[in-house]
Amino acid sequence: MNLADLLSTSQIVPELQATEHWQAIAEMVECLVDCGKLNPDDRDIVLASLRQREDTMSTGIGFGIAIPHASCDRIEEVVAAFGRSRFGIEFDALDNAPVRFVVLFLVPQNQFQSHLRTLAAIAKLLNDSAMRNALDQADTAEDLLEVIQSRKPVKS
Repeated sequence: MNLADLLSTSQIVPELQATEHWQAIAEMVECLVDCGKLNPDDRDIVLASLRQREDTMSTGIGFGIAIPHASCDRIEEVVAAFGRSRFGIEFDALDNAPVRFVVLFLVPQNQFQSHLRTLAAIAKLLNDSAMRNALDQADTAEDLLEVIQSRKPVKS
């Protein structure tokens, strides 16, 4: 699953306002509601699914990256949002460093393989320091999407 295929400019937050991880997750879910990828009535259910996943172990994977994710019976296809924080967000990351890039994605219930492939592809993409540097330099949602689209898909 290629991150560029999951995103549009309306699913990108060029400057997250959040300062801690639950705020960031809520801001990303709100982005998905605002752009029509999630029904507003499902907001609390989706947040509960993400909280349940996050409570098992932080999705802050290090290198300034967090990938909050969950399975959800309220969607029919994988949905994602991308957010950036130039100041960093406290996310209980594995390396204790602030998170600058948040990719939140939801996978329909019982699509385990799709869930794993999406997670792996996002992690591989953002593990590239040149990609992170290019994302740091981008100004707008359009610029961020262009950076993500410019990278060759990583096979998972």
